[in-house]
Amino acid sequence: MINRIYLAGGCFWGVEGYFKRIKGVVDTSCGYANGNTQNPSYEEVCRHNTGHAETVLIDYDDSVLSLEDLLIYYFRIIDPVSVNKQGNDVGTQYRTGIYYTDEAQLPTINEAIEREQRKSNEKIAVEVLPIENFYTAEEYHQDYLDKNPNGYCHINLAWANEPIVRSEEYKKDDDEVLKNRLSALQYDVTMNAATERPFDNEFNSNFEKGIYVDITSGEPLFFSTDKFESGCGWPSFSKPIQKDLVHYKEDLSLGRRRIEVRSSNADIHLGHVFNDGPSELGGLRYCINSAALRFIPLDKMEEEGYGYLIEYVSK
Repeated sequence: MINRIYLAGGCFWGVEGYFKRIKGVVDTSCGYANGNTQNPSYEEVCRHNTGHAETVLIDYDDSVLSLEDLLIYYFRIIDPVSVNKQGNDVGTQYRTGIYYTDEAQLPTINEAIEREQRKSNEKIAVEVLPIENFYTAEEYHQDYLDKNPNGYCHINLAWANEPIVRSEEYKKDDDEVLKNRLSALQYDVTMNAATERPFDNEFNSNFEKGIYVDITSGEPLFFSTDKFESGCGWPSFSKPIQKDLVHYKEDLSLGRRRIEVRSSNADIHLGHVFNDGPSELGGLRYCINSAALRFIPLDKMEEEGYGYLIEYVSK
């Protein structure tokens, strides 16, 4: 069934370009929503306090893409606590908003807002309202990034290609279980931020297809397709499976500044990230301890519950 939602997330050029890449989105249109004037022009929205938000109409096939997943994609590209500002764009027309067409959508929207609120100490600034009006923007703005591939865009369109991993489904074992299940080295690395020996670890030279998961919770963290040989002696990855699966902390333990990488859900120590990775892969090197990971080979992913990620490592 085709359903409709309206999303405001800053400049509508990038928002539309991003959602067009997502499987299950069947149609999009840029426009101006929930303002106090009729048929506004871009100039009026920018300069004449019309109250409209730059908004993208999204029609989606809910047999392919649920509203829950569509909103996960949405929150990837916005700063949800920023008021009237996204990227370099400032003004009330760049506010964030979810404008629903049916009250049946509201529980899913509220749940998405609550999930994001749990991640932040600041109040979520995304307004949630029924769609009151929507005026299609000028033709120049429609499919702007298709017409102008190098045009301005405040978001990373590649985030549309990241899979959805439901972190809340993966729970870390309690400490006593971990002490009995993990080796002494695995426990010391994950719980005490120790570092295993370079080259003398399980996955440094492993380039088999599959995924690497958090050893304490089973949460997927890295694809084999993003692993590369860096020569450092530890497994090196260009990026995590999904950007919010890890978080970062400043580490001054060696008398110099490093950036520690921790799993977001279980909050275990994984390793560090450096900016000396291959430029063609994004320039980052996630230097990760084998002891913090469990490897699931491609032919075991289905039976271990990771079948939904097979397409990303079977290429």
